[in-house]
Amino acid sequence: MDASAALPKYIQISEMLIREIAAGHLADGARLPPEREMAADLGISVGTLRKALGDLAEKGMLTRVQGSGNYVRHAPANTALYAFFRLELLAGAGLPTAQVLSVDRVAKTRAFGASDEGHRIRRLRYLGDALIALEEIWLDGSYRDQVTMSDLSESLYHFYRNDLGLVIASVVDEIGVAPMPDWTPDSYHMQAGQTAGYIERISADGTGAAAEFSRTWFDYDKARYVSRMGKG
Repeated sequence: MDASAALPKYIQISEMLIREIAAGHLADGARLPPEREMAADLGISVGTLRKALGDLAEKGMLTRVQGSGNYVRHAPANTALYAFFRLELLAGAGLPTAQVLSVDRVAKTRAFGASDEGHRIRRLRYLGDALIALEEIWLDGSYRDQVTMSDLSESLYHFYRNDLGLVIASVVDEIGVAPMPDWTPDSYHMQAGQTAGYIERISADGTGAAAEFSRTWFDYDKARYVSRMGKG
């Protein structure tokens, strides 16, 4: 992934911590290490860490007590960029990143949304350093005439929210297994036709209108699909 397309470092750290909290690796009420120690462990500056912790506090997932430290709060991360990203490493969590392979505006192969055309985005998906999935995402063509690789960041939802004013509010997933597609690149460790975990998703905006259709083929020897639900 080009550095210019990467999310700001503090957002990466914030999103990583959100996923660690959701996975239960950071217990509710747990006190985080001192900021200088934590920044050193993460290989970032104290200033960057404080911005990340501030973002967590704004999302209601961290309590900052003057003179005492930072304490984890388990709360719904509805505004997190990866709130709907359900793949985790077998050991749990992992920060999602992506490498875009292609972006094309073409006729849709499945009906959804307002336009007959969609922006078809194909990319490799990583959790930490592990390559775990291949994705094909179709964004309804009515949102923008053209989308280029340089427009996209590691998080499509970041691009949707900040460039298109589109917020994905709900998703419907169908989970199963399927053969890797015939366009599987040589850079992926699985081959076309090989059986993989499979997710088919329709994503909707706040009005319930379908905005995106996606297909994900994932290596179930490296990652698993996890959906967590709060108390009703």
